[in-house]
Amino acid sequence: MSGHSKWSKIKRQKGATDIKKGQLFTKLGRELMVAVREGGSDPEHNFRLRLAIQKCRDNNMPRDNVNAAIKKASGEGGSTQLAETSFEGYGPGGIAILIQALSDNRNRTLQEIRSVFARGGGNLAEAGGVAWLFESKGVITVESDQSNAEETALWAIDAGAQDVTIEKDYLEIYTQPNRLETVRKSLEERNSKIASAELSMIPKTVVHLGEEEALRALRLLDRLEELDDVQRVFSNVDFPDAVMDGLRAKA
Repeated sequence: MSGHSKWSKIKRQKGATDIKKGQLFTKLGRELMVAVREGGSDPEHNFRLRLAIQKCRDNNMPRDNVNAAIKKASGEGGSTQLAETSFEGYGPGGIAILIQALSDNRNRTLQEIRSVFARGGGNLAEAGGVAWLFESKGVITVESDQSNAEETALWAIDAGAQDVTIEKDYLEIYTQPNRLETVRKSLEERNSKIASAELSMIPKTVVHLGEEEALRALRLLDRLEELDDVQRVFSNVDFPDAVMDGLRAKA
């Protein structure tokens, strides 16, 4: 599981422009709307909505935007009916790619994703072709230096975390999906600096690529995420440190 947040960390650094923030807020708003339609507008009784609201906060989405999306989803009629759908494929080096989308036109979304795969050196897979390579986990990323990393890791495990990976300046904490909130709250009580906390699809094994193939894979993943209907993209690639250092320098 190590390295899950390498790409996510770079994306947070790269996504500082207003355009990318605008696109991110649109996708977060869609997630809020689907969560409300699925389980109601009361976050106390809607786990998915609580997670969506927290993700909005983690990404500094204005509260007015959050409230507007919830109200829109709670109203009757007049709003676009979005359906959840997923797609699977392979990228450079044979990496597995899992895509989650929200769309009002699945065929349009399929054609857009197929086109990106074709241009990026990948191809779509049959349903179930790569999904079995991933499992649902809660993932909490905590910013931390080496001085307190081990103490934070032990605290997370005591709170119910399954596994912790210590990187240079952050920790990746993995939980069962139903333990995500409990572990996060425990870390907040300890005043840990939480960068993100979300349900994610974690690869059971990772694929290590050379620098050239890794850059091609990164471009493909970026282009998939830039599609309006695509909410999230997961892969089992572990990017070389040289690639991530280069991107970090440009961010």
